[in-house]
Amino acid sequence: MAFIYIILLAISLSFDTFAVAISCGLCLPQISFQNAIKVSLPFALVQAIMPLIGWIIGDSLEQILKDYDHWIAFSLLCFLGGRMIVTSFRKEKPLKPFNPMSLPTIMGLSVATSIDALFVGFSMALVETNLAITVISIGSVTFIAAMLGILIGKKTGAHLGKKMVMVGGIILIAIGTKILLSHILV
Repeated sequence: MAFIYIILLAISLSFDTFAVAISCGLCLPQISFQNAIKVSLPFALVQAIMPLIGWIIGDSLEQILKDYDHWIAFSLLCFLGGRMIVTSFRKEKPLKPFNPMSLPTIMGLSVATSIDALFVGFSMALVETNLAITVISIGSVTFIAAMLGILIGKKTGAHLGKKMVMVGGIILIAIGTKILLSHILV
C-alpha cells in the first residue's frame, strides 16, 4: 500500500477518536496540556495495537482467503465506512457527564474508538503493506487527532465531531474501492 493510502487510512481511523476527544475537551474545559497528553496516549496506543492484532489474525488466514482477499478488504472497509457515515447522521441522547481522566473511562473510550482498526488490520493482512509504517502512522495520527480534538473541544464545541466521522467513513470506502479496483483491473 502506498504511503499516501497509509496516511489516509490513519486519518480516517482517527476521526472517531477526534470526535470523542472533542467531547473530552468539552467535559474538561480547564484541562492542561500535560493532561491532554495523558488522555491522548491511550487512544493512540490502542488504535495502533488493534490493526496489529487484526493483521496477525488476517495473516494466519491468508492462504485460505487469497482468492477472495480483495473482496474481503473491500467489504470490510465499505462496511466500516458506511457504518461511520450512518453514525454521523444519528441523533444521540445527551450523555451523562463522565470523567475522561479516569483510567476505566479512557480505556473504554480507546477500545470503543479502535474496533474499526481491528478489522482494518485484518484487511491489511490481505494486501501488501508495510505493517510497521502503517501501525506507527495510525498511532501517530490518532495521537495528533486526540490532542487536537481535546483542544478544539476545550475552545469551541462539538459541531465538527459528526461531520469528521462522516469524512472518515467516506475515506474508508474510497480505500476499499481502490483495493478492489487494483485487483480487478490487473
